[in-house]
Amino acid sequence: MPASVPAPSRWRRPLVATAVAAASALALTSCAGAAADADGGDESLTVLLITSHQGAADKLAADYKKLTGVTINPVIVPYDEIGNTLALDQQSGANTIDVAAPWYVSIGDLAADGAIQDLTDWIDENPDIDPDDFIPSIYDAYTLYDGKRYGLPFDGDTHVLFYNTEILERNGITEPPATWDEYIADSALITANEGANGVYGNVIFGQKSPLILGASFANRLAGFGGEFVDEDGKPVINSPEAVAAAQSLADALPSAYPTPAETAFGEGNSAWYAGNAAFIENWTDLGVGSQINEDSTVADKWGVTLLPTGGDNTQSRASLVAGFTWVVAANTKKTELARDFIEWAASSDVNQSLLVAEPQTGIDPNRISALESAAYGEKYPDLQRVNRATLDGALAWPTGENATQAAEILTDELAKLVAGEVTAQEALDATQAEWEELLG
Repeated sequence: MPASVPAPSRWRRPLVATAVAAASALALTSCAGAAADADGGDESLTVLLITSHQGAADKLAADYKKLTGVTINPVIVPYDEIGNTLALDQQSGANTIDVAAPWYVSIGDLAADGAIQDLTDWIDENPDIDPDDFIPSIYDAYTLYDGKRYGLPFDGDTHVLFYNTEILERNGITEPPATWDEYIADSALITANEGANGVYGNVIFGQKSPLILGASFANRLAGFGGEFVDEDGKPVINSPEAVAAAQSLADALPSAYPTPAETAFGEGNSAWYAGNAAFIENWTDLGVGSQINEDSTVADKWGVTLLPTGGDNTQSRASLVAGFTWVVAANTKKTELARDFIEWAASSDVNQSLLVAEPQTGIDPNRISALESAAYGEKYPDLQRVNRATLDGALAWPTGENATQAAEILTDELAKLVAGEVTAQEALDATQAEWEELLG
């Protein structure tokens, strides 16, 4: 593992003769320093990130300071507040944020509200960014709104299915489930056999948040071959596939680690690390934590596979449940400095380093070269294997204007389903009606 995040070639400083070192330092000045001069000489950036990216923030700040001399000042907020925090900062005139990494679903709303900069021309004119190297299913979903690019991908964030090999073996299950029906049956068996001892068939992320409960539904929507919207952007959230996905989620609840409605990734991960659950749908970096986190009891006792399928669908599909995108705040006075930082932070070398870093950074692949890198494959071959599913057309949330509100509406209805207040059909019919008014 590298001691620090490596720099892309345009920043790499040769450790040779003094004259060469001086030339390299001058090149750095033209890249980051010149932007600082244009922005008044303040070589610092305030960068807004979510709590689960604290480890990445610390590493990026330390490495970028060492590389360029620029100070990164992270501001950390809860995952469900980052979009609103950025928008309020820009719309209120406070303008304290220079760079942010919000949930990709909010990109359309942030652009429409004038909270982030259009980066289309800059990306098009800068071949060092190498857009073709971004995972295709991630690049458009995470950056594109109304034909323009508003950011660069940061954290790929796709869900896969982890399983505890010891629990499966104790219960006579010889392989992980390939379908959601098998998942429900296996979960029920394990909870019936071991629930009294505090071991459950599954963890369901059921807390009322699009990034939590919404993700649990999206995993099943992908598995049943459904979509949020059709090719024309029209809602199809109450399709037969979507209803079957919601029903499958409801059917898994009786076997879940208690209590699903109160379970977010913090509670779910703790149950997993303690060896109290057989299955958990999670971001691929959970495999990193399973091996290296101090509180993990499941090192070398886990496996990982693609998300199950359901109904008539037999092709597993990745679900882009919670990806994050580097954006430049609309009103920053440090645009060039901010662009330099996000170009570096979204680079292949940096993504590779974050994937294998210790302590864990919480970052998943965003580039093909990082996904296929030798370092990632040697250290986490199973995670590399399942992450390749993102290459084949993953399911993405809607990302246009009002997409954030649409995700919240869906989550509100799913919460009623989890509480037993409505049926799957009723929940999604209500969502469809509101989405048709909101999204067209």
